[in-house]
Amino acid sequence: MINSIKSGFWMGIRTTGMLARVIVPVYLLVAILSRYGGLEQIAHFFEPVMRIFGLPGEAALVLVLGNVVNLYAALGAIVAISLTQGQLTVIALMLGFSHSLFVESAVVKQTGVSIRIILPLRVGMMILVGVVAGQVMGGIA
Repeated sequence: MINSIKSGFWMGIRTTGMLARVIVPVYLLVAILSRYGGLEQIAHFFEPVMRIFGLPGEAALVLVLGNVVNLYAALGAIVAISLTQGQLTVIALMLGFSHSLFVESAVVKQTGVSIRIILPLRVGMMILVGVVAGQVMGGIA
């Protein structure tokens, strides 16, 4: 039992280190962008599209990071910007359907499933769920 506890402890430390290597740099990047006006420019540019989902323009960065890098990168961006619980719910639902698109597309290809089918399906479901959830959460707020 002691060996299991030690093993679990060190595995937890390694996992924390792995997650920190992704989350901390992304958080710092978003914080720097925010501090020097870059995030405001990104938000302004993406605001018309993000409004469809009931999200602020800054949320585009979260969705891009979640889809292109991974969910941990999206998490790093989320903690660096201010979102309501409803907006967080919308983003979580959207990224639940489409996250880590490049990595997961490679995995899906290995299973024999067509990327031409699964990729548009995942992105389409992300958009559909985002629109519906954005309307529902917007109605709650």
